[in-house]
Amino acid sequence: MSTEDKSVDVSLVNGPVNYEEPPFYRQGGGENAFLGRTRHEESASHGILKLLRYEAKESMATKMLQQIAQEAMDRHQLLFVRIRHSVGEVPVGDASVLVQVIGIHRKETFEATAEIMDRLKKKVPIWKQEVWESGATWKDGSVVDPSA
Repeated sequence: MSTEDKSVDVSLVNGPVNYEEPPFYRQGGGENAFLGRTRHEESASHGILKLLRYEAKESMATKMLQQIAQEAMDRHQLLFVRIRHSVGEVPVGDASVLVQVIGIHRKETFEATAEIMDRLKKKVPIWKQEVWESGATWKDGSVVDPSA
């Protein structure tokens, strides 16, 4: 497996994220995709969830997504990593995050996908506001690291 065969593809997307067909890799025996959707929720104090609104420190978030993807690629010997994350509004039923990985075997693709999602949630400066029938609430997000 040569270095030039590997690829990382990350970006922030305005609005919902769509599933994208990944590229074909002849050595890619394992492919894994995670699509995170806004689920229906009801709150006793706020009513029904209408949408999620994401805000990001975009240049820093993109840089950190790139770093997370590259580190996962190196650690798990992957061929391809794609990360898409929404900024802006994502209605119930639509997706806000897509993680796709391709590796030689399935085990490393499962491990890498879970690791990428865990790190993304903890480290990337993206914040989520829940917009309800009556009001809005903020979820805890990442603390911005000024050195990143």
